[in-house]
Amino acid sequence: MATAQLSAAPRPSAHPKANPGYGKKPAPDQEPRSGRDFTHLPTREASIAAYLDRLDEGADISVKTLAKHLPYGQCAIGTALNNLSAAGHLRRVRRPVTVDGCPRWVWHTFFSRTARDDAWWGAFLAGEAPVTRLSPEAVRSAAFDVLARLGRIDARLTLSAGECGALEESAAEWFARGASEAQLVQSVVAGLPKRVEYAYGFVRARLLEKLPPAPEPVQRDRYEVVCTACGEPDQGGGGMRGGLCAGCRGGRPGLAADRVQAHAGRRLRAALRTGRRREEGEGV
Repeated sequence: MATAQLSAAPRPSAHPKANPGYGKKPAPDQEPRSGRDFTHLPTREASIAAYLDRLDEGADISVKTLAKHLPYGQCAIGTALNNLSAAGHLRRVRRPVTVDGCPRWVWHTFFSRTARDDAWWGAFLAGEAPVTRLSPEAVRSAAFDVLARLGRIDARLTLSAGECGALEESAAEWFARGASEAQLVQSVVAGLPKRVEYAYGFVRARLLEKLPPAPEPVQRDRYEVVCTACGEPDQGGGGMRGGLCAGCRGGRPGLAADRVQAHAGRRLRAALRTGRRREEGEGV
């Protein structure tokens, strides 16, 4: 099931970047990538989610651009993004910035391979520490896997299953300090001597000697959540659920004519102010 879903997504090698300051932003503290990440989603949504997951930060993931690189039309992709939002995998946000003394909005889409609930997204986007963290089991599993791969990268570093288990906690500490799998592997394999007498002792020493420093607390940015479907911010009524406003969830009747006109006027003025930047960055 998972293989079929993921294979439907094309390679994102030639996917364009959004304008500087816009585009995809990865959510923090995601579970390590596996073949089961999107098996809970329908085939189309799983395919699109797998594609988004592999895109670099800052990629243009507007509906129009995605339709050029995926085998789905704009309407299908728009619906799929709404469903991914409702499933907890993405949120559209904006934040105010000032450029050359002129205020403007910058638009992003945060994507999380790990599905999050509204409470997690609300805390994270408000600049607070999210209430959930990676499970210790997932971190240990990722640590074990990367240690087991060392022998395939260089036979001199081949470890037994027992040795991987014994070093698992040391490797997991690297991830706890923000290191990626690639950084851990590079630190262990760089500058290997011609002969490694005892792979376990060598890897253990490298993991301890090159352990990154504990990260300093960072000040998180605050973002204003907008509806994934219509792009309008929550008006303070608490009606946003799953990244969708009440109207786009079908929870309220259509807007009155004057509200529709006001909404269209705001969107038109915003488009005129930002030109192509808004068109390319609004959906990303």
